Amino acid sequence: MESKQFSDFFEVIENDPRINTTHVSLYMALLLYWKAHEFAVPLQVFSHEVMPLAKILSSTTYHQRLKDLNDFGYIRYEASYKRNVGSKIYLQMNDLRIRARTQT
Repeated sequence: MESKQFSDFFEVIENDPRINTTHVSLYMALLLYWKAHEFAVPLQVFSHEVMPLAKILSSTTYHQRLKDLNDFGYIRYEASYKRNVGSKIYLQMNDLRIRARTQT
């Protein structure tokens, strides 16, 4: 299942100049986190768990890239602002598949 998400994501970002290596790293970390949490929807994430997976050291960079991925339509991000409640992330898989098909 997750290999389709990887390939759809890479197919779409190939033509998206806004995406850099940190975006890719974060998105891949979110996919791994999603798999580890049995494909939960929404995915509840804590930055201290995802940042090491993505190899991101700065919380500012982490939050900027999350905001970018949200603004660009790759995810839907809902911040929790509570230390004991994870932020909600919805991976926009259907949107990615549609975008991948229309680019070919």
